[in-house]
Amino acid sequence: MELLVSSENVGFCVSNNRMVAHAHGEYVLLLNNDAALFPDALATLFDAAGSHEPTGILTLPQYDWESGELVDRGCLLDIFYNPVPNLDANRRDVAYGIGACLFLPRALWNELGGFPEWFGSMAEDMYICCLARLRGLAVTVTQTSGYRHRQGKSFGGNRVDAGKLNTTYRRRHFSERNKTAVMVICTPTLLVWPLLALHLVVLTVEGVLLSLLKWEARVWQEIYGPTLACVVREFGTLRARRRQAQRTRDVTLRRYIKPFVPSWRKLKLLRRHGIPEVR
Repeated sequence: MELLVSSENVGFCVSNNRMVAHAHGEYVLLLNNDAALFPDALATLFDAAGSHEPTGILTLPQYDWESGELVDRGCLLDIFYNPVPNLDANRRDVAYGIGACLFLPRALWNELGGFPEWFGSMAEDMYICCLARLRGLAVTVTQTSGYRHRQGKSFGGNRVDAGKLNTTYRRRHFSERNKTAVMVICTPTLLVWPLLALHLVVLTVEGVLLSLLKWEARVWQEIYGPTLACVVREFGTLRARRRQAQRTRDVTLRRYIKPFVPSWRKLKLLRRHGIPEVR
């Protein structure tokens, strides 16, 4: 066992990239420091990897650390790239697996370029899984075993407490910015441009309404405003990254959107938990 130590906090993406660059095995397992595998998890992952040719990206069912309740069996995506937990025990093909536990060939990681370091954190798991699916590779969740995870402990937020969804300004900004980037880079065909336009309109309305309802200008100033500004400022760079990703596409639009659901996840969360608490 080796421990890689950094003199500074370089963030989730850089840390994982350094770890994989140092590794020598055929496969790599990304496992958060706030997550723990079930005893049979590694054997389950190796068996699953051996049954897929070529091997794509694998993940395990995720369970809450404290309650032991099932959180997801990988995630689907809504039309705006918001994660939708998959709870169907019979479904193995998913849009992406949570970065707290991902298993894939090291060679595939290198081909995909690892996590985008400019993301910092959030949606890097969605990005690499969507890139893999663009190449026609599967993102699969095992039907058995699993891992426990202290959700939101390492980055704050992303939990429901006392019936309310809690998040942080920093987490929400990175999430909105990076999900938008994944949408631009990975969505096949010219569908991406009307989808992006609609998404930006929805984000604008959402940001204005949430700022007014909470009577807090900080919501716009630290989450939505910077996200919209980043899309405008980095649009040329995003298009260049999109061209590079789409050159390797080996999948139809229909197949790519198979693990998408025709809904808006945020609306469902609003109905269930009300306006989120942001701190």
